[in-house]
Amino acid sequence: MTPLCSLRSVIRVAILLSVLFGGAAGCKRKAVEIPTPKPPIIPVSHLVEREVSDFADYTGRTDAVQSVSIRARVTGFLMKMPFEEGAEVQEGDLLFEIDPRPYQALVDQAHSQVVLNQASYNLAKTIYDRDNSPRAAGVVSQLQLDQDKAAVDEADARIKAAQAMLDNAKLNLSYTQVRAPIRGQISRYYYTAGNLVTQDQTLLTTIVGMDYMYAYFDIEDRTSQRIKKVIDASDVTPPLSQPETHALMSVTGGLGWRVGASVLQRSNFPVFMATEGEEGFPRRGKLDFINNQVNPSTGTVAVRGVFRSVRPRGLSSLIPGMFVRVRFPLGDLHKAQLVIDRAIGSDQGLKFVYVVDGENKVQYRRVVTGALQEDGLRVIEPYKAGVGKEIETGVKPGEWVVVGGLQQLRPRLVIEPEQVAMPTLAGGDAPPPRRKQSGEKKQ
Repeated sequence: MTPLCSLRSVIRVAILLSVLFGGAAGCKRKAVEIPTPKPPIIPVSHLVEREVSDFADYTGRTDAVQSVSIRARVTGFLMKMPFEEGAEVQEGDLLFEIDPRPYQALVDQAHSQVVLNQASYNLAKTIYDRDNSPRAAGVVSQLQLDQDKAAVDEADARIKAAQAMLDNAKLNLSYTQVRAPIRGQISRYYYTAGNLVTQDQTLLTTIVGMDYMYAYFDIEDRTSQRIKKVIDASDVTPPLSQPETHALMSVTGGLGWRVGASVLQRSNFPVFMATEGEEGFPRRGKLDFINNQVNPSTGTVAVRGVFRSVRPRGLSSLIPGMFVRVRFPLGDLHKAQLVIDRAIGSDQGLKFVYVVDGENKVQYRRVVTGALQEDGLRVIEPYKAGVGKEIETGVKPGEWVVVGGLQQLRPRLVIEPEQVAMPTLAGGDAPPPRRKQSGEKKQ
């Protein structure tokens, strides 16, 4: 083989090797680098410590302290309805008039019977007095005197029976004028003039006393027991004098002492209430009643408070059947720890919060909650270490509590805490998280 042929063979082999190695290198894929996810930025805050008063909030319905259904007490045809529907009526005002003519006739008949029996009595009394006189001594027998005396007694009894019938007839005649038994606001009339109404059956209208209103609601049995202990330990206001038994106690917004009032009604235990659209609990009343049994299906006790109804321009601000919110104060001022309510999660009915440890890891912590304050902060009970079978509850002093983004968290998740002031409803939500600047020290 000549040197030229040998050189050509070497070049061919070199080209073939470069093609093979180049193709193999082109088939290799580059490894994809997955970036490490950054920890989420989560706002955290310290607990707020301040003095609070324990209370409990409930919902209920209003009902009238005084409410009367006006029914016809005699049968007859309606003739007049001299009242304005929805107006304020006074006790004794004329509301309806039923045709009185049949009942006036019965009164006249009963009166005639009284007069007739009175005449019979006068005759019998005259005969008895004559036969019993000294001039008739020895002439009239004892049997005749006994018969005369019996005739007098019989006539007297007939007078009394006729008088009773006359009184009953007059009573029925008075029922033809239907008058308001209480002061209050009247409803519409359900029947117009000319309709026949039936005694003790036909409902004519209703009247509701608007000065005071009850609020009925249900509380837990443990709360009712706590209230009873507070009342038992408190001094009861001394009873009012007899002229004041029905006076109003404007300070508490409730009714005054009543004859036979219970210790509960005399205790003046305050209750606060708000109607739909009212902010806070502007209405002050008093606890008036606690039921004598617990509802076994709900574990609650029915209670009620009584409230004075504000009446600007004569219109009542409270009417029966209104939906209301009620607040019970359950103790004096005391120091407590509070956290924004949205920071508290619920796990099968158990309350918890997330706290951040020294490694910026989220830790699950059970808490026992208390009353929700008006600024959106809720009371939680102090920290309690787990002993034996009891688990750790509460937040330690100085611990950071997660106050936002609970949906994206799980226990032991590493986060980047953003320290903010505890948000409140009054001060607005927490400011948006900001990233730490380089060189900023961790607190």
